[in-house]
Amino acid sequence: MRAGIIIGSAILLGVGTIAVATAGFAGSAAQRDKSQRPSPPAHAECKEAGGMSITVDYSSPRMRGRKIYGGLVPYGKVWRAGANEASTFVVSKDVRVGSLEVPAGSYTLFAIPEEGKAWMLIVSKKTGEWGIPYPGEQYDLGRTEMHVKSLASPVEDFTIGFTRERDACVMHMDWETTSAAVKIEEKK
Repeated sequence: MRAGIIIGSAILLGVGTIAVATAGFAGSAAQRDKSQRPSPPAHAECKEAGGMSITVDYSSPRMRGRKIYGGLVPYGKVWRAGANEASTFVVSKDVRVGSLEVPAGSYTLFAIPEEGKAWMLIVSKKTGEWGIPYPGEQYDLGRTEMHVKSLASPVEDFTIGFTRERDACVMHMDWETTSAAVKIEEKK
């Protein structure tokens, strides 16, 4: 009889272990589904006829009734320009981003929002990290100004996008009632 109890207990322990492992796997699968995050992944791209392409992958936080600039995102401090992992910036050719020369390659983006004046865009050589903390100036490829304007109506989802201007792409970051933009053109 005692052997039956031991075997029965071992079977229950094995079934319980399988149930816990299955629940853990399902939970980790949900964690891997980044589209279910409060700040889901987003993608922006600009391609020129001459073969230049610019790609930005970032996470798009939502306003959700919060004060963004000067609140959630403090003025005068480095911000990861999105949420979750650092925003990636990939250029296929050597470009000029505002006043900054950027060789073809992969980078991450950060920004320093300022109240009532131009922002600073930071192009970092360090890649693959979580968006905070900022890795430090020693990893900066460089910095350039972003021109800021007010938007006519609030933007709920943080958005990085591109518009075309002659032979250039203009990258803009729009959120709340602010748009910060910088011109990107192929270095000739």
